[in-house]
Amino acid sequence: MPFVEVNHVNLYYELHGDPSAPLLVLNNGLIMSAATSWVFQTQTIAPHYRLLQYDCRGQGQSAHPDEPYTMAEHADDLAGLLGFLGDHSAHIAGISYGGEVAQAFALRYPQMTDSLVLADTVSEVNGKLRIVALSWIDALRSGDGEVFFNATVPWNFSSRFIRANPGLLEDAKNRYRLLDFAAVIRLCECFLKVDLTKKLNQISAPTCIIVGEEDILKGIEYARIIHQHISHAELHILPGCGHASCWEKPAEFNSVVLGFLGKL
Repeated sequence: MPFVEVNHVNLYYELHGDPSAPLLVLNNGLIMSAATSWVFQTQTIAPHYRLLQYDCRGQGQSAHPDEPYTMAEHADDLAGLLGFLGDHSAHIAGISYGGEVAQAFALRYPQMTDSLVLADTVSEVNGKLRIVALSWIDALRSGDGEVFFNATVPWNFSSRFIRANPGLLEDAKNRYRLLDFAAVIRLCECFLKVDLTKKLNQISAPTCIIVGEEDILKGIEYARIIHQHISHAELHILPGCGHASCWEKPAEFNSVVLGFLGKL
């Protein structure tokens, strides 16, 4: 399993696909990981793009430093990882927390951003979402993975997906028990500081916004805010889909991503 030290933090990463193909970076959601987040994307997208899947600091198999995290640090870590791999630029995609990292990266490293794919993500944290995030922190402080699972799953998936995938969710519940609760709290606290909307007009890279029609966590209202402030962005709403769109509607998600990148 490949690791690299970047900015004094060990990052776990995976590369998939033809080494000579254009690079597409996939940034994970808050409680996702490089090893599990993109199971429905890798096989379909890797024949066309070299995929970089990695865990940001505080996440998955990467180091979990016992200090506050910032989006600027996440952006710097990704830039350092790309530099280690010898890549001067890449297509940058992310879902949820990973989409916020992707926005921060594009703003901080525009010359390294060939394009942006922003899925089920936000550029600011308004009242209801802030309360939800704080309730997640309260659940994490309980130290009980099942409590955190119950607090988060209804926000992350549509009712239809929950009914149809009891086995998948039971597997996820087992992974929740293994989370580093303190590190996830630091990630949540970093998320609560996201305030990027007023800077989005600085983004010149081609941008694709994806959001599940039934995303009740970071839904269409947030996608429209990003769309309004990145004037050249295209917006895709996936019908019948909750927050974890890359899992709930993988065929549609992959089609949008490949279609967008294929036009560049």
